[in-house]
Amino acid sequence: MASLIVFPAIDLKGGQVVRLAEGDMDRATVYGDDPAAQAMIFAGQGADYLHVVDLDGAFAGASVNGDAVRDIVAQFPGHVQLGGGIRDRAAIERWFDLGVSRVVIGTAALENPELVRQAANDFPGGIVVAVDAKDGMVATRGWADVSTVAVVDMARRFEDAGVAALLFTDVGRDGMLKGCNVEATVDLARSVRIPVIASGGVAGIGEIHVLALHAADGVEGVITGRALYDGRLDLAAALSVAAAA
Repeated sequence: MASLIVFPAIDLKGGQVVRLAEGDMDRATVYGDDPAAQAMIFAGQGADYLHVVDLDGAFAGASVNGDAVRDIVAQFPGHVQLGGGIRDRAAIERWFDLGVSRVVIGTAALENPELVRQAANDFPGGIVVAVDAKDGMVATRGWADVSTVAVVDMARRFEDAGVAALLFTDVGRDGMLKGCNVEATVDLARSVRIPVIASGGVAGIGEIHVLALHAADGVEGVITGRALYDGRLDLAAALSVAAAA
């Protein structure tokens, strides 16, 4: 059995490391102004994977914090998974050329699924589809818009596409320390044949343990941000629990 992957999150806004509350750009808490240094702190605590989001890019539809991402990729010794405003083939290719291990596609996956299919074919293991949920429906454009497409229906569109994973976020919990929506994450993982990464609201070590127990159900990993920055979750301990389950 594979162990759960723990992805420390680095969210970028104006070149700074921030966390948002429920995806609201006006409710940002700044945790640092050196993203690459933060990446190396996580590496020193044992992280082999990072989840990086260009928040400004998610709203703009194109890379905004590119310099910060490049610095992170250049210094972090592990794998970098990147999302935020990646909506065309040129952007996908550019990030892979710069050394990103996986790119996360959300808005474009809903609006241009063929882009995802072609990229997943051309970059095996490199494409993650974000299925962000507001009340069970897919949210796009930095979570500013909510579609009429159910999360599970969106996920099933890509079952035969060869995508590496689905990134599932309960937007209402993100950055709120309310606890990850474990039940919805596991339900999605059991409903599709694609590995699922949990995200949104992780509050402590207990959720890491429970999610790790569901690795056999298709839960591949978990992203955690605010709990790490606020000291509610110790990364080394989380990695140990994830590996031991």
